Amino acid sequence: MTRPEDPPAAEITPDAFFNADIRLGRVVEAEPFPEARKPAYKLMIDFGPGVGTKKSSVQITEHYTPAALLGRAVLGVVNFPPRQIGPMRSEVLVLGVHDADGRVLLLNADGDAPLGARVA
Repeated sequence: MTRPEDPPAAEITPDAFFNADIRLGRVVEAEPFPEARKPAYKLMIDFGPGVGTKKSSVQITEHYTPAALLGRAVLGVVNFPPRQIGPMRSEVLVLGVHDADGRVLLLNADGDAPLGARVA
């Protein structure tokens, strides 16, 4: 993720953007991840029948507690290769934006879209 002070990224084509498979999911498990180098949580996110449940490590401890994350809708990139974070393989990149202090706020969708719905 970029920080507020970072310049805009290089131009890409719409086709390149839509190669990122960004889907709507729901957090079904959330717990502290003490093995991570920076404060983080381990999430299990249900992306519906087409994608299934995926694991992610997220550095969002400043704005969220595990209890507040349960049942929350999130957007995530589901077609990046898994990334080893300490003892865990993170399978999805959960999307957010930085607030004025550089802390991450999660992105989600308004309304009632089905789990696994793609960003359009």
